[in-house]
Amino acid sequence: MEASDLIVSKTDTASRITYVNDCFCRIAGYTYQELLGKPQNIIRHPCMPRAVFSLMWEHLKQEQEFLGYLRNMAKDGSYYWAFASIAPVYEDGEVVGYLSTRRAPNPNALELVIPLYEKMRKLELSLPEDQQIPHASALLWREISREYQSYAEFILAF
Repeated sequence: MEASDLIVSKTDTASRITYVNDCFCRIAGYTYQELLGKPQNIIRHPCMPRAVFSLMWEHLKQEQEFLGYLRNMAKDGSYYWAFASIAPVYEDGEVVGYLSTRRAPNPNALELVIPLYEKMRKLELSLPEDQQIPHASALLWREISREYQSYAEFILAF
């Protein structure tokens, strides 16, 4: 991603894509038609820790914005890192979907995020599925709580 890139997507509450901008299509390598109606996780990279997405959904279910670094996968299998902001979209006071904006990540942040996510994912893969998220979440908390009060504070420190 270039510093001037801004990826935008919208989903319904089931996380099916309802809108993407041209930048999303260009960077992910999909056409608008290929993405419309597909689950947002079409771009989820398999190296991403499941615990990060669990944390994201905890925020969204509480109608809070989630900020985080995400490794996304393009259609051709390549990947790109992004700093993401994901927030509920309201209509008549009800959550009807989610708006995600993603921009180029801070390289200094990635120096910490990449090894942390690798450690989390390695732990997840070593455990039965039902233990992956709790143990990787605990690892995340142990790593960041030395200096930060929350994941958001850790993410915004850069």
